[in-house]
Amino acid sequence: MRSLRFRLPLFFLLGILVAGLVTALFAVRLFQDYSRDRTFDELQRQARGLADLYAATAVAGVDEQRDAPSFAAPLLEGATGSRLFYAGVEIFPGEISGLRDLDRSALDWSVLDRGDVQTLEFVPPGGDRVYLAAAHPITLGGETFGALVVAKPRAELRERWLVLLGRVGLAFLAGLAVAGGLVWYVSRRLTQPVLALSRAADQVAEGQYEAEIPEPRSKDEIGHLTERFREMTERLSLSQKRERNFLMTVSHELRTPITAIRGHVEALREGLADDPEAQEASLDIIRMETDRLARLVKDLLDLARLQTHQFQLEEEEVELRRVVEQAYQSFSEEARRRGIDYESALDADPVMTTDGDRVLQVVSNLLQNAFNWTPDGGRISVSLAAENGTVSVAVTDSGPGIQAEERETIFRPFWSRDGGGTGLGLPIALELAHALGGELALESEVGRGSRFELRLPAV
Repeated sequence: MRSLRFRLPLFFLLGILVAGLVTALFAVRLFQDYSRDRTFDELQRQARGLADLYAATAVAGVDEQRDAPSFAAPLLEGATGSRLFYAGVEIFPGEISGLRDLDRSALDWSVLDRGDVQTLEFVPPGGDRVYLAAAHPITLGGETFGALVVAKPRAELRERWLVLLGRVGLAFLAGLAVAGGLVWYVSRRLTQPVLALSRAADQVAEGQYEAEIPEPRSKDEIGHLTERFREMTERLSLSQKRERNFLMTVSHELRTPITAIRGHVEALREGLADDPEAQEASLDIIRMETDRLARLVKDLLDLARLQTHQFQLEEEEVELRRVVEQAYQSFSEEARRRGIDYESALDADPVMTTDGDRVLQVVSNLLQNAFNWTPDGGRISVSLAAENGTVSVAVTDSGPGIQAEERETIFRPFWSRDGGGTGLGLPIALELAHALGGELALESEVGRGSRFELRLPAV
């Protein structure tokens, strides 16, 4: 009962069953009313014709002193399939041949005296069956002296209803069987992908993000759900890979300076570096590695705060040209050492109200990324421009460029193309650009280099 494969067909079949029963009841009820009306119409026609026949015979019998009509009521009953009754004054000498007597009180003579036909239900004297009847007045000389009643047992209608009900029941069972087959087919079509997704969800819940996802068969809601579930598992798998890569990268980044610090501390403790110059060199290395650890922890904290929107900016008037020059100068020595053609084109000198330290951090991260990917002897340039209410800082390199499918992933945390570094520089730059109210644009051509541009509103 808990399975959708069982409940879905069951609910469908119950709905079809209820609808079929309601339809059958309405059909039978309509047929009953129709049969009853048709029966009364038929009885009225018969009563009208037979009453005219008996009235004409009665007139001739009075004028010519005839006895009862030569035709017999049983013959008329055999021809019409109805029962004939008479209520009223005897107009023939003796009894009217074969007509059954009916008490006058069974009829509404006010209706008959107007010349109208009365329809009624009654039980004949000495009988136990209910009859449907039509009574037609018989007049002589403008006076109503009796009524001819043509009747049929009501049980005959019930027999017709039962026959119809049986046929409707057979048709309903056949329709139910066909509907059951269709429901089974449709429910199977609906539940198969849902069950496949359910099994895949169980695997994902157990941490198996490589679960097999069925191919969507259509573009309906289930197909949409399948596509989104596939995207979710791919993202989870990618997130797991990034997490593993992050753990390995961060552990490596932490282990290297810690190892260096521990080695120099042990050397100083054991007196291996007794030369003042050697001691000073060891202390410089310890300081540099400590700064390296501090930068790594700071980057992790900054990214966590930016992604959780718990990052606050310090607003102050900033000469953006000086900020860019500071970032540019900090990489001049590395550019000289590696023979990189390092240029700056600062064509504007805007003053903005923003967080200068964070702008410096973004530009520094972009320059660090450019130096990481630009080969020795390459070219890197920094430009500053202001136009149309926008201030832009662009960093252009002559590195290998970025393929189209990687232009989104490079901004994901802990992702690195070559597996080196923490993969935090560009994600932090992107988050900071958004926090500063701007954006970070990328233009790249494989084999010819890349151009990262920080765009900030001038106001």
